[in-house]
Amino acid sequence: MEYVQEGVATLHDFGCARPAAPLDRTAVVVPLTDRDHASLAAEHVLSTLGEVDPGSVVVALRADESRVERVREWVASVDVDVDLLWCNAPAVEECLAEHGLDSPAGKGRDVWLALGVAAARAEFVLAHDADATTFDAADVSRLCFPLGEGYSFVKGYYARVENDRLYGRLCRLLYEPLVAALAETHDHPLLTYLGAFRYGLAGEFAATSGLVRRLRVQRGWGLEVGTLGDAFAAAGFEGTAQVDLGIHEHDHRAVGGPAGLSEMATDVAGALFRVLADAGLTVDYDDLRDRYREHARRLVDQYALDAGFNGLTFDRAGERDQVDAYAGAVAPPGPDTRLPPWTETDLSPESVVAASRRALRAA
Repeated sequence: MEYVQEGVATLHDFGCARPAAPLDRTAVVVPLTDRDHASLAAEHVLSTLGEVDPGSVVVALRADESRVERVREWVASVDVDVDLLWCNAPAVEECLAEHGLDSPAGKGRDVWLALGVAAARAEFVLAHDADATTFDAADVSRLCFPLGEGYSFVKGYYARVENDRLYGRLCRLLYEPLVAALAETHDHPLLTYLGAFRYGLAGEFAATSGLVRRLRVQRGWGLEVGTLGDAFAAAGFEGTAQVDLGIHEHDHRAVGGPAGLSEMATDVAGALFRVLADAGLTVDYDDLRDRYREHARRLVDQYALDAGFNGLTFDRAGERDQVDAYAGAVAPPGPDTRLPPWTETDLSPESVVAASRRALRAA
């Protein structure tokens, strides 16, 4: 246990953190796919939100038409008042196309749609993944507490320890060493900000509705990094906090294959490099790739020591192989496909909700 502060306000749980928070003024966004809808983790997250009873809960659903009715019945069976937003419904797709926003469906677009709806309903917005088996009712209060104290953006942080192993590999072995390597050659407050977060790739965050409406959301797996870039511009060091959410257990992914960690690494690194470009920073990718490997390998040795200290299993050679796999992501990013801020689109959240409801009635 420690109480060290970082470049942003860092709130610690010393064993009794159950702060009063403006939950009645908060809308919670939970992205959900039809593949995950009946999982124990998703049921736990939604039922826990039912106990918390925030101002509203928006479930951003991505589901095939053939399965949406099954998902809707399952959501209705959980003891929580939910507004189900069917993000890839044909009517929603048509609505997006009319505004020049048609694109392949994905988590980023689902979250963007739900954030717009939530920000139109509440003063504060909280986003939380549906696959956290360790989600606790106090997590909502912890994330929202700084908002009631005048902060604009709040990020969760936690330890990824499960089955006697360290997880959080993409954050430990890509994000952290990459930001550290960049900070070696770029003296810029943005990199100090990005390096201040203890778990930069956490999907759990809370923000004022005004800040949420200014986010340019990444369509792919770079969602979290892109959010940090916009939060730096909108909230800065003074308006940002991070809060201790203890130990979280999430789904795990293989390194290779479709939607594996290597594919995610490309999106995360690309999002980071776009954030740097927004700040006017240029990158020598060949030099950065070498220095990234150096930082990452040093961290592998440090994590190996930490794991040994705690009696955890640690595959040092396997983690070094992952570093080599992730190094391929240190390259110029592809086209910028970020969704626009809600403040800069003529699409209205109400029209998205109406399209979703029409589609759900017809399903």
